[in-house]
Amino acid sequence: MDTAHEPHTTDPPTRRQRRRPIIAAGLALALALGGGAAWAVDRYLVEHVTISDVSDYEAANTTSDDAVTSTTNGVATGSTYTSDQAGIVLSTITTGSGSDTVTAYVAEVTLTDATALRSAFAGDAYGTNITETTSAIAAANDAIFAINGDYYGFRDTGIVIRNGVVYRDDGAREGLAFYQDGHVEVYDETATTAEQLLADGVWNTLSFGPALVADGAVVDGIDEVEVDTNFGNHSIQGEQPRTAVGVIDDNHLIFVVVDGRDEGYSRGVTMIELADIMVSLGATTAYNLDGGGSSTMYFDGEVVNRPSNGGERGTSDILYIAGSSE
Repeated sequence: MDTAHEPHTTDPPTRRQRRRPIIAAGLALALALGGGAAWAVDRYLVEHVTISDVSDYEAANTTSDDAVTSTTNGVATGSTYTSDQAGIVLSTITTGSGSDTVTAYVAEVTLTDATALRSAFAGDAYGTNITETTSAIAAANDAIFAINGDYYGFRDTGIVIRNGVVYRDDGAREGLAFYQDGHVEVYDETATTAEQLLADGVWNTLSFGPALVADGAVVDGIDEVEVDTNFGNHSIQGEQPRTAVGVIDDNHLIFVVVDGRDEGYSRGVTMIELADIMVSLGATTAYNLDGGGSSTMYFDGEVVNRPSNGGERGTSDILYIAGSSE
């Protein structure tokens, strides 16, 4: 990546510019090791921007009359938030003791407008390997609440619909669809298309999984599911930090982040334990999102949980609710 022809400036470097030396170093090492390693760096490390200004792109392509009405009139008051579009109540669940301690952060969200739950991409750009922390993406979008999403930019398959706009139509796995009428459902990506989903009123999709809860019961076999087996991906089984979204009813959602890899504070949970938590919170449907070091919950300008890397890890995307403009 040649930067010799970039104009000189005294302005502070952008987030993307600050990452260039790291990416360039990795690319140089890969080239020294051979073509195969260079391919891996290009595929999994180097940014590939397909759409550079997602905000403008969505404004020009959205199919929802309500897609840009995310301004609210509420105010943040400790662990609760209420506006004309959403109510948020945060709580913490701690079970066990010593090395068996589990700490989970819960956000119960009630929506009056389903489109108030929005998605945002790192750097306001769509592509692969474009990352920022959950808190940075949230702050850039004036979010009052956010969680990490499905890390869409790590893979090149899956249906991606965000804020009523289609970005990718390559069904591969079990997805989650949020509809503009407030209902949410798990679906088979390979049995439909993005355009059909959009026509049916889908507002956002997530492509990770697996589904944890169906009809109020833990789904069989989730302790054996692997989301991806491609280069650089790791098993999603075992005791891990986790992020999940659950559905209690139309426009009534539960978001859960379980911390992990922190002995004495939180060991993490298995997939079945995560499903049990979702059932205990009243979820009739629940879905697993990207976890591990990505698992992050943000509220009112602060990261609520303790990410397992000792700090936030960059991710591709978030789900969020915008705060008041006042």
